[in-house]
Amino acid sequence: MAVDEEPEPPADPEQVLASYRWRLDPEDLREVVDDPEELRTVRQRLTDKLASALDNRSRARLLSLRAVASRVLGDLDDALDDGRMALTYAEATGELRRVALAQARLAHVLRWRGDFTEADRLFAEANSAELPDRLRAALHEHAARSCYDQGRLMEACHHFERALDLRGEGDAELLARVRIGLDAVAARAAERGFGPYPRGWDEVLDRDRSPVPARDGGQGLWGYADAAGDMVVPARYTEAQPFSDGLAWVRGPESDRWSLIGPTGEVVVGPTYLAAQPFSDGLAWVVRDDSGWLAVNTTGEVVVPPGFGDVRPFRKGVAAVRREGWGAVDAAGQIVLPTRYHGFHTRLADGRYVDGFTDEGLAVVDLAGRKGVVDRTGQVIVAPAHPALLIHPVAFLATNGVGRWGALDRRGAPLIDPVFAHPNDVITQIESLLTDTTPLL
Repeated sequence: MAVDEEPEPPADPEQVLASYRWRLDPEDLREVVDDPEELRTVRQRLTDKLASALDNRSRARLLSLRAVASRVLGDLDDALDDGRMALTYAEATGELRRVALAQARLAHVLRWRGDFTEADRLFAEANSAELPDRLRAALHEHAARSCYDQGRLMEACHHFERALDLRGEGDAELLARVRIGLDAVAARAAERGFGPYPRGWDEVLDRDRSPVPARDGGQGLWGYADAAGDMVVPARYTEAQPFSDGLAWVRGPESDRWSLIGPTGEVVVGPTYLAAQPFSDGLAWVVRDDSGWLAVNTTGEVVVPPGFGDVRPFRKGVAAVRREGWGAVDAAGQIVLPTRYHGFHTRLADGRYVDGFTDEGLAVVDLAGRKGVVDRTGQVIVAPAHPALLIHPVAFLATNGVGRWGALDRRGAPLIDPVFAHPNDVITQIESLLTDTTPLL
């Protein structure tokens, strides 16, 4: 008697979406779905998975993917609700890549709704240099489409060009999509011109465009000038630091102590400190006497008590500090990493140096010449055991005792054996292991 074969379980909706190859409309540069019913089924299965997803990571991922499906199906109100909720859950994880994906998927929904100001801001906020190049390229590609919708065609071209710089070589799918985008730009430009001059990230993000230090040649003193070069704060200071967080430290000729001023020269804190560093994350390190560095907020209130011999700027709520050794404090002044290390040596795989902790909240610490990795909560992810160590967007590159390079995963477990002469060879190996070759936005 024949035994009936069991029906195959339905494909996982996340895998279905990950393998989806969207077709772009060559005129509006929006994704087109050939089988809406299939996509509705995928969306329903995402909803089923959400019913049992309890942790922030899973809910952020599933909600933002459901936002993608709803957007392509034209259900933009549902997509917006899911996108905003997904970003809330992603931010609760504190994971840079997860937050960037949620920001980008929400921005894509906003672009389809015509909410370009918020969409462009989210694309810009998401595009951290610490993310994998393939994701950064996708962010630039989608930012280009948003600019295209607005008639900012020069700006769109700049984003397309940046996407190709990051991932153009060997990425046939990206090349094909960018080619469609550039053809659309050329056709529209022939009809209407290239539109406004391209904006920089600062303008998109509406970052503070405070006046900059400028010297009065006659008196040799410093003041501040606006973008047009006009002096908006008179030249009356011996020393003047750039504005940060809307405030600047200045020192007048009549005092050896630093004062704090606002953008029109109004005094926020009178001459008080022997040394001062610019504000970062709403806090500034200052020295009042021989008791060491302390941190104040934008009103001059002491937030972190004195006692540190050396300090680094706050970044995402934590700062590297030195007492008997190097460690870290949070914005409330609590020691989150014991001051037992010989230094911070945070270098990224692309060669850049970070002063303390990365945006993701990671730092490379040195203990007796051996490098390890800690996070902003003080957790040791990689014990200090490596002569050299670099932070890669999805791994850690590290050397062994004879200078050969390998990789550890983000939990500190071995990923690639240390057999390579150069870190670039390890990066190539990591690229071959990644499964999300086309980030789904």
